[in-house]
Amino acid sequence: MLPLQIAIVPVTPFQQNCSILWCTATNKAAVIDPGGDLERIRSALEETKVSVEKILLTHGHVDHAAGAKELADSLGVPIEGPHAADQFLIDELPSVAAQYGFPPAQSFTPARYLAEGETVSVGDLALDILHVPGHTPGHGVCVHRPSNVAIVGDTLFQRSVGRTDFPYGNHDQLISGIVEKLLPLGDGVVCVPGHGALTSIGDERATNPFLPR
Repeated sequence: MLPLQIAIVPVTPFQQNCSILWCTATNKAAVIDPGGDLERIRSALEETKVSVEKILLTHGHVDHAAGAKELADSLGVPIEGPHAADQFLIDELPSVAAQYGFPPAQSFTPARYLAEGETVSVGDLALDILHVPGHTPGHGVCVHRPSNVAIVGDTLFQRSVGRTDFPYGNHDQLISGIVEKLLPLGDGVVCVPGHGALTSIGDERATNPFLPR
């Protein structure tokens, strides 16, 4: 049996890939990027029969973080991540949720910010944190090296990369982060993006038109 399993629950009108990641040895889990549709997430938790011990956030955008506070409070678990540089986005969640027609969202301060080089535990698993800004200033990526799995959020997609046309976005910074931090993870690493299909480092190295050859 693999040390981890992941169930993906598409949520919000943006079809954001909320992930339930759990340690198969302990059945302890993290819910990653619960942006909304909490009833879907709760149904998936009932189906998987895991025990949630924390919420993890890759970044502070509304489709990734709007449901985090409500879900964390209802489960009695802490929120970890994103990097502190995204706190301004979390502070804006109530107004941005209203702007996009999302259900009411609560702002919050995470129990722990996540920075480059730190690790996050989920059961017996240790996830390495990479800081890959550009889409947002505080975007993080979670990597479980023994399983060759990376939760990449909105940094890297199948044949695409994250949007950077925000006032705080930086395309060059994002591409540098992908090239310097994600590609070296190795071609066999499976990437779980914030939207769309799973991909791999190898596939994106070979086919992604946004990455330098």
